[in-house]
Amino acid sequence: MKTNEIENLRHSTAHLLAAAVTSLWPKALPTIGPVIENGFYYDFDFAGYKTAPGPEDFPKIEKRMHELVKLWGEIISVPVEKYQKDIQNNPYKQELLNELKEKGEKITVFKSGGFEDLCRGGHIDNPKGVIKYFKLMSVAGAYWRGDEKNKMLTRIYGTAFFSQDDLDKYLQQLEEAKARDHREIGKKLNLFVFSDLVGKGLPMLTDRGATIRRELERFVVDEEIKRGYKHVITPPLAKTDLYKTSGHYPYYKDTMYPLMKVDDEELILRPMTCPHHFMLYKSAIHSYKELPLAYAEMSPQFRYEKSGELSGLTRVRLFCLADAHIFTPKEQAKKVIKDVLDLIGFINKTLGFEKGKDYRYRLSLGNRNDDKKYYKDDKAWELAEQILREVLTETKAPFFEAENEAAFYGPKIDVQMKKVNGSEETAFTVQYDFVMPKRFNLTFTNKEGKEEELVVIHRSSIGALERVMAFLIEHYAGNFPTWLTPVQVKVLPISEKQMAYAQSVVDQLKAKNIRVELDERNETLGNKIRSAQNEKVSYMLIVGDKEKESETVSVRSRAGLETKAVVINDFLKQIATEIKNKSL
Repeated sequence: MKTNEIENLRHSTAHLLAAAVTSLWPKALPTIGPVIENGFYYDFDFAGYKTAPGPEDFPKIEKRMHELVKLWGEIISVPVEKYQKDIQNNPYKQELLNELKEKGEKITVFKSGGFEDLCRGGHIDNPKGVIKYFKLMSVAGAYWRGDEKNKMLTRIYGTAFFSQDDLDKYLQQLEEAKARDHREIGKKLNLFVFSDLVGKGLPMLTDRGATIRRELERFVVDEEIKRGYKHVITPPLAKTDLYKTSGHYPYYKDTMYPLMKVDDEELILRPMTCPHHFMLYKSAIHSYKELPLAYAEMSPQFRYEKSGELSGLTRVRLFCLADAHIFTPKEQAKKVIKDVLDLIGFINKTLGFEKGKDYRYRLSLGNRNDDKKYYKDDKAWELAEQILREVLTETKAPFFEAENEAAFYGPKIDVQMKKVNGSEETAFTVQYDFVMPKRFNLTFTNKEGKEEELVVIHRSSIGALERVMAFLIEHYAGNFPTWLTPVQVKVLPISEKQMAYAQSVVDQLKAKNIRVELDERNETLGNKIRSAQNEKVSYMLIVGDKEKESETVSVRSRAGLETKAVVINDFLKQIATEIKNKSL
């Protein structure tokens, strides 16, 4: 099935939803209803009613949709003049119509079954015979055109497929995704919390969540240093002049935090680290013998994400990025990028993400005709895109190409992580930058003793730690590999009589840096085991009279496998090897 076919089906179904809602709530004002990944939505203004419809109204709306579609025939265009009269009481449609007129764009209004709507087109030919397998999914608030200064509308989400089997498969996938939702699992495992008093989109990691992040950070930093990266620390804020010089300011000012005036300077919380690293590079003169030179940093960054787009750990307003910038002569850029992809592959494999299955690459290209968004240098764009394409091809990386997705200063390779609900999300990027070296005069002394401009490769090896934690929580459903598990071992004495011996076992584990806890509660062994399983502890060490007398432990794994009478030193060797090897 072609992508545009399913999109056309969902587009037509979105209009059918608007028709059904306005027939059931005649005073409701329909606004827009685009196709989105895996479905569609439509926004309504229900100001004429005390309450807006909710999920409890979905069966009624779906029933009305099935009734109306029987009356729908061919989708046809109608005169704009007639439609303009019909929407005199709908300021949202009027606003859209006036904008189209001002831009001189072609205006189309479709009609079917007595329902008319402003529309760019892209419909199925036979709505009555095809729109059968759909379901309304959820309802949410959404500001008109995504602007918090505008009125809050009611957004109804839905999806549609060409067969009941495809719809059922999708709904089943959503159920699994719901069971693996990192927000729910994170709450159950006490990994992170949010507070309205602290602020939206600002997660606080508990000691257990912080343990996972700390292990990830240690792993990444150690691996990068091993591969020749120089880890640095730069300030989490800077003068706005820095971002005006880089060119980020006009492009990203809407997602930056407000300016702070301190003494005679204007400062801003940094949304990215690259300009800091450029100034660090410029603090000394560099020879070709030093290059490629890679600065890496676990970098706190701040982005003003709209409140409606915030989601657990995947989209936050403060995150820590495993960032790096590699300064290299142009002729070495290709090898540098290959080395970066090798690092990314190694880290993802260690975390348990399989290339081609759990993630793939997107080659994000620039638009030569859009000189407002993209730096005007066609030759440089062609060379950069060709280098990235060759690297992906030569390394046999699974990738696809996407137009108009590049940053303003060069094309990039986006690492697209597949989530449990089937959708993809950009985890991090590798970028070829030929613009910033010009703006910051980034050069080196070549073999001839002359000053030569270099290129910069921007990259992240693991992405934002918060986001990768969310991916890991959902990927493993909270059952992390032992090296990442917050509490690796629980010692479970059967009764008070074994408490002293159990404490000695705990002490031996702690001496070997194993994360261990002692369950001292006056509970049955069964309850203690269930609690440990709910906490998704890797191993439970059960201690009874026999174990106490023989100075052993009974080992029970998270999967329920049990081994009797294990000498504590043997268990220590086993778990230490598992942690050292980062076994999955």
